[in-house]
Amino acid sequence: MKVYKTVRGLQRQLDKERKNGKSIGFVPTMGALHAGHMSLIKKSTSQTDITVASVFVNPTQFNDKGDLKKYPRTLEKDAKMLADHGCAYLFAPSPKQVYPKGDQETIQLDISQLTQYMEGPNRPGHFEGVVQVVHRLLEIVVPDNLYMGQKDFQQFSIIAYMLKKLKLKTKLVVCDIMREEDGLAMSSRNVRLTKANRAKSPILFQTLSFVKKNQNKYKVKTLEKKALEMLDIRSFRPEYFSIVDGKTLAPVSDISKHKFVVACTAVWAGEVRLIDNMILK
Repeated sequence: MKVYKTVRGLQRQLDKERKNGKSIGFVPTMGALHAGHMSLIKKSTSQTDITVASVFVNPTQFNDKGDLKKYPRTLEKDAKMLADHGCAYLFAPSPKQVYPKGDQETIQLDISQLTQYMEGPNRPGHFEGVVQVVHRLLEIVVPDNLYMGQKDFQQFSIIAYMLKKLKLKTKLVVCDIMREEDGLAMSSRNVRLTKANRAKSPILFQTLSFVKKNQNKYKVKTLEKKALEMLDIRSFRPEYFSIVDGKTLAPVSDISKHKFVVACTAVWAGEVRLIDNMILK
């Protein structure tokens, strides 16, 4: 695997691959990689000729600069993991490479209808930053396929909207959530959990599973209330538990009236914010 730190170097190599008729898959990450990321790499290597991964801790999607500072950075370990799983090229740029004109430059895309709920109100500016960086990385890599995980449900929904609205040719491939044996969704943030909170963190998966099992037994508001009560344990602070339409991300009042329904949640476990979701229907 080759590592590129400049846009020019990576693009020159990828142009050669394209001229040789190679298809390109792309997995954007912020590093601190784990088995969940590797499942995206595996999917890409099975569907495309060349897999490119990026490791870039994007400053524009952190509304909390303290969170940005604490975000784990393990590039050497990440590179070895990617190489071991068949990634061909790693793009590990500086902010100046990604944003040569400064990180205030944004694309013209109204995503307000997709950010009214769940993560949007709790993380102002976050998704604008995600759209900004993914669009910029797609400009650089120009992949055939873009691979993202289901764990960030709202995020990939917004990226799908961006691809459609901007008429980009890249195809979005969404991969299933990878979980630990006890059900906790794999995340780079999990390494920051205290031992006690890590032991209690499967409560997110247990709560989502309860809601899925009982979706026909209770009304939506009752389900959401019960879920919040289950998540409200010592040192845990639930931020939201929402049952939403899988296309519009708007809250639903009657699951039976929608074809695609998802339960989404965010919970503070001490100082670490965990998110998870489960498709109900």
